[in-house]
Amino acid sequence: MSSKVLGNLKKGLVFVLSAPAGTGKTTLVRMLREEFSCVRESISCTTRAPRQGELQGKDYHFLTREAFQEKVKKEAFLEYADVFGDCYGTSKEYVAEELSKGHQVILVIDTQGAMQIKEKIPAIFVFVSPPSFDELKERLLKRKTETPEKIERRLLWAKKEMEMIPHYDYHIVNDHLHTAYTVLKSILIAEEHRTKEEKSWQ
Repeated sequence: MSSKVLGNLKKGLVFVLSAPAGTGKTTLVRMLREEFSCVRESISCTTRAPRQGELQGKDYHFLTREAFQEKVKKEAFLEYADVFGDCYGTSKEYVAEELSKGHQVILVIDTQGAMQIKEKIPAIFVFVSPPSFDELKERLLKRKTETPEKIERRLLWAKKEMEMIPHYDYHIVNDHLHTAYTVLKSILIAEEHRTKEEKSWQ
Protein backbone atom coordinates (compact mmCIF):
# COMPACT_ATOMS: atom_id res chain seq x y z
CA MET A 1 0.00 0.00 0.00
CA SER A 2 1.43 3.37 -1.01
CA SER A 3 2.03 5.90 1.73
CA LYS A 4 0.25 9.25 1.89
CA VAL A 5 1.56 12.67 2.87
CA LEU A 6 -0.58 12.44 6.01
CA GLY A 7 -2.65 9.65 7.50
CA ASN A 8 -0.29 6.65 7.55
CA LEU A 9 -0.27 5.87 11.27
CA LYS A 10 -2.23 3.08 12.93
CA LYS A 11 -2.37 5.25 16.04
CA GLY A 12 -2.95 8.96 15.56
CA LEU A 13 -1.24 11.93 17.21
CA VAL A 14 -2.64 14.72 19.36
CA PHE A 15 -1.97 18.30 18.27
CA VAL A 16 -2.81 21.12 20.67
CA LEU A 17 -3.52 24.43 18.94
CA SER A 18 -3.82 27.60 21.00
CA ALA A 19 -4.38 31.14 19.78
CA PRO A 20 -6.04 34.35 20.95
CA ALA A 21 -9.63 34.83 19.75
CA GLY A 22 -9.65 36.39 16.30
CA THR A 23 -6.28 34.98 15.23
CA GLY A 24 -7.75 32.66 12.59
CA LYS A 25 -7.34 29.28 14.30
CA THR A 26 -10.82 28.09 13.30
CA THR A 27 -10.13 28.86 9.65
CA LEU A 28 -6.74 27.13 9.74
CA VAL A 29 -8.18 23.95 11.24
CA ARG A 30 -11.05 23.96 8.73
CA MET A 31 -8.51 24.15 5.90
CA LEU A 32 -6.65 21.16 7.35
CA ARG A 33 -9.83 19.12 7.60
CA GLU A 34 -10.79 19.97 4.03
CA GLU A 35 -7.41 18.87 2.66
CA PHE A 36 -6.79 15.80 4.83
CA SER A 37 -9.53 13.27 5.61
CA CYS A 38 -7.47 11.91 8.54
CA VAL A 39 -7.62 15.18 10.50
CA ARG A 40 -10.22 15.50 13.25
CA GLU A 41 -10.97 18.53 15.39
CA SER A 42 -12.10 17.72 18.89
CA ILE A 43 -15.44 19.40 19.54
CA SER A 44 -15.31 20.96 22.99
CA CYS A 45 -18.08 20.87 25.55
CA THR A 46 -19.07 24.32 26.83
CA THR A 47 -21.52 25.98 29.16
CA ARG A 48 -21.71 29.17 27.09
CA ALA A 49 -24.73 29.98 24.95
CA PRO A 50 -24.49 29.30 21.19
CA ARG A 51 -23.58 32.26 19.00
CA GLN A 52 -25.58 32.98 15.87
CA GLY A 53 -25.08 30.19 13.34
CA GLU A 54 -23.42 27.76 15.79
CA LEU A 55 -24.84 24.24 15.85
CA GLN A 56 -25.02 21.66 18.63
CA GLY A 57 -22.54 18.85 18.02
CA LYS A 58 -20.88 20.65 15.11
CA ASP A 59 -19.32 23.74 16.68
CA TYR A 60 -19.60 22.74 20.35
CA HIS A 61 -21.45 20.38 22.64
CA PHE A 62 -23.53 22.92 24.55
CA LEU A 63 -24.18 21.78 28.13
CA THR A 64 -25.81 23.17 31.22
CA ARG A 65 -23.42 24.02 34.02
CA GLU A 66 -24.83 21.08 36.02
CA ALA A 67 -24.20 18.63 33.17
CA PHE A 68 -20.69 19.99 32.73
CA GLN A 69 -19.88 19.57 36.43
CA GLU A 70 -21.21 16.02 36.32
CA LYS A 71 -18.68 15.22 33.57
CA VAL A 72 -15.94 16.80 35.68
CA LYS A 73 -16.86 14.50 38.57
CA LYS A 74 -16.74 11.48 36.29
CA GLU A 75 -13.30 12.58 34.99
CA ALA A 76 -14.67 12.58 31.44
CA PHE A 77 -12.45 15.49 30.35
CA LEU A 78 -8.82 15.43 29.30
CA GLU A 79 -8.77 19.09 30.28
CA TYR A 80 -11.24 21.77 31.25
CA ALA A 81 -11.05 25.45 32.04
CA ASP A 82 -13.13 28.47 32.96
CA VAL A 83 -12.76 31.20 30.33
CA PHE A 84 -14.53 34.52 30.92
CA GLY A 85 -17.12 32.83 33.14
CA ASP A 86 -17.90 29.96 30.77
CA CYS A 87 -16.54 26.42 31.06
CA TYR A 88 -14.89 24.46 28.25
CA GLY A 89 -13.74 20.83 28.26
CA THR A 90 -12.24 18.19 25.94
CA SER A 91 -13.84 14.73 25.86
CA LYS A 92 -11.36 12.02 26.84
CA GLU A 93 -13.47 9.30 25.17
CA TYR A 94 -13.72 11.12 21.82
CA VAL A 95 -9.99 11.76 21.56
CA ALA A 96 -9.06 8.17 22.44
CA GLU A 97 -11.54 6.77 19.91
CA GLU A 98 -10.31 8.97 17.05
CA LEU A 99 -6.65 8.23 17.80
CA SER A 100 -7.37 4.49 17.69
CA LYS A 101 -8.63 4.97 14.11
CA GLY A 102 -5.30 6.51 13.09
CA HIS A 103 -6.71 10.02 12.90
CA GLN A 104 -4.71 13.13 13.75
CA VAL A 105 -6.70 14.91 16.46
CA ILE A 106 -6.44 18.67 16.91
CA LEU A 107 -7.47 20.17 20.23
CA VAL A 108 -8.25 23.85 19.78
CA ILE A 109 -7.97 25.02 23.37
CA ASP A 110 -6.62 27.94 25.39
CA THR A 111 -3.33 28.00 27.25
CA GLN A 112 -4.93 26.87 30.54
CA GLY A 113 -6.17 23.67 28.94
CA ALA A 114 -2.96 23.19 26.96
CA MET A 115 -0.85 23.17 30.10
CA GLN A 116 -3.17 20.54 31.61
CA ILE A 117 -2.72 18.38 28.51
CA LYS A 118 1.06 18.78 28.74
CA GLU A 119 0.99 17.11 32.16
CA LYS A 120 -1.23 14.20 31.09
CA ILE A 121 -0.56 12.89 27.58
CA PRO A 122 2.02 13.12 24.77
CA ALA A 123 1.06 15.86 22.30
CA ILE A 124 2.51 18.40 19.88
CA PHE A 125 1.87 22.00 20.92
CA VAL A 126 1.36 24.79 18.38
CA PHE A 127 0.68 28.47 19.16
CA VAL A 128 -0.74 30.82 16.53
CA SER A 129 -0.40 34.55 17.17
CA PRO A 130 -1.65 37.63 15.32
CA PRO A 131 0.83 39.93 13.52
CA SER A 132 0.06 42.66 16.09
CA PHE A 133 -2.40 43.56 18.83
CA ASP A 134 -3.79 46.37 16.67
CA GLU A 135 -4.56 43.84 13.94
CA LEU A 136 -6.12 41.50 16.50
CA LYS A 137 -8.36 44.27 17.85
CA GLU A 138 -9.45 45.11 14.30
CA ARG A 139 -10.35 41.48 13.62
CA LEU A 140 -12.38 41.22 16.83
CA LEU A 141 -14.25 44.42 16.04
CA LYS A 142 -15.08 43.16 12.54
CA ARG A 143 -16.61 39.97 13.95
CA LYS A 144 -19.28 42.07 15.73
CA THR A 145 -20.02 39.21 18.12
CA GLU A 146 -19.00 40.90 21.38
CA THR A 147 -19.24 44.20 23.22
CA PRO A 148 -16.26 46.61 23.31
CA GLU A 149 -15.79 45.68 26.98
CA LYS A 150 -15.52 41.97 26.16
CA ILE A 151 -13.11 42.73 23.34
CA GLU A 152 -10.84 44.64 25.74
CA ARG A 153 -10.94 41.67 28.12
CA ARG A 154 -9.99 39.35 25.27
CA LEU A 155 -7.07 41.59 24.31
CA LEU A 156 -5.77 41.59 27.88
CA TRP A 157 -6.12 37.82 28.01
CA ALA A 158 -4.35 37.52 24.63
CA LYS A 159 -1.29 39.25 26.08
CA LYS A 160 -1.21 36.74 28.95
CA GLU A 161 -1.64 33.84 26.53
CA MET A 162 1.24 35.01 24.38
CA GLU A 163 3.52 34.94 27.42
CA MET A 164 3.05 31.15 27.28
CA ILE A 165 4.54 30.77 23.78
CA PRO A 166 7.88 29.38 25.13
CA HIS A 167 5.93 26.36 26.47
CA TYR A 168 4.86 25.37 22.93
CA ASP A 169 6.78 23.32 20.38
CA TYR A 170 5.93 25.59 17.46
CA HIS A 171 4.95 29.23 16.97
CA ILE A 172 3.17 30.52 13.85
CA VAL A 173 2.44 34.21 13.18
CA ASN A 174 -0.73 34.45 11.10
CA ASP A 175 -0.01 37.59 9.09
CA HIS A 176 -0.87 35.82 5.84
CA LEU A 177 -3.43 33.00 6.00
CA HIS A 178 -2.05 30.71 3.29
CA THR A 179 1.52 31.07 4.56
CA ALA A 180 0.39 30.25 8.11
CA TYR A 181 -1.57 27.28 6.76
CA THR A 182 1.44 25.96 4.85
CA VAL A 183 3.54 26.10 8.03
CA LEU A 184 0.83 24.38 10.11
CA LYS A 185 0.35 21.65 7.50
CA SER A 186 4.12 21.12 7.39
CA ILE A 187 4.20 20.62 11.16
CA LEU A 188 1.59 17.85 11.02
CA ILE A 189 3.37 16.13 8.15
CA ALA A 190 6.79 16.34 9.82
CA GLU A 191 5.50 15.05 13.16
CA GLU A 192 3.82 12.05 11.54
CA HIS A 193 7.11 11.10 9.86
CA ARG A 194 9.23 11.63 12.97
CA THR A 195 11.43 8.66 13.89
CA LYS A 196 12.31 9.65 17.45
CA GLU A 197 10.43 10.68 20.59
CA GLU A 198 7.27 8.65 20.18
CA LYS A 199 4.27 10.96 20.61
CA SER A 200 1.34 8.52 20.54
CA TRP A 201 -1.07 8.26 23.44
CA GLN A 202 -2.23 4.98 25.05
